[in-house]
Amino acid sequence: MRQDHIWGAETARSYDTPGTGMFAPEVLGPAVDRLAELADGGRALEFAIGTGRVAVPLAARGVPVSGIELSRPMIDRLRTKADDATIPVVTGDMATTRAPGAFRLVYLVYNTIANLLTQAEQVACFRNAARHLAPGGCFVIELWVPELRKLPPGQRAVVWHSDSGSMGVDTYDVLRQQVVSHHFRFADGEGTRLFRTPHRYIWPAELDLMAQLAGFDLESRHADWHGAEFTAESRSHVSVYRLPTAER
Repeated sequence: MRQDHIWGAETARSYDTPGTGMFAPEVLGPAVDRLAELADGGRALEFAIGTGRVAVPLAARGVPVSGIELSRPMIDRLRTKADDATIPVVTGDMATTRAPGAFRLVYLVYNTIANLLTQAEQVACFRNAARHLAPGGCFVIELWVPELRKLPPGQRAVVWHSDSGSMGVDTYDVLRQQVVSHHFRFADGEGTRLFRTPHRYIWPAELDLMAQLAGFDLESRHADWHGAEFTAESRSHVSVYRLPTAER
């Protein structure tokens, strides 16, 4: 499953769900609020900007936003909402591609760093964020916590979502630290549709070590964009890493 195939034209057409799911105001609003606060009047760069779910409302808040995106169809979808002068985007992968200029904030949300399927690529992503940031700038990552405690011996799959219209199942390869998310959608008279995405899951402690290798310090970690306490029971986290204000 290649990333450029997964995030193709069909996915781009069905990605936006205005007002619901990840586009729901109670999900999107707190993320935009927090990112605007961290940008602190400076420029922001979104890795894997997609169709502009976060970038468009963030730009509407007055934050100058640029993006990097691998999928051309996702960029085309973004262009129906904002032109290149409003939100410039460079086509490429988030581990190596450079966008022009220096930024106050780089952010990577909704578990997307896990789309990089090797540890080396994930470390390169941190280093790429550092290259884009001015001294004192920060890199924000939103990421889920692997649910391995739900796996009894011999079981490889976890149901992470289920309702009348859809089901989500994760299958784990704990030896290689890989997981495939299977998204099933049910429609009356239309059968079942399956969308699959591969990931490399990352523990918070491993993420912190990646950050250190790129010169970052962990500034904060919360369970959500509202700033709830991160605990052993948290299913996800929002982690803020910051570069020093001057060279060490």
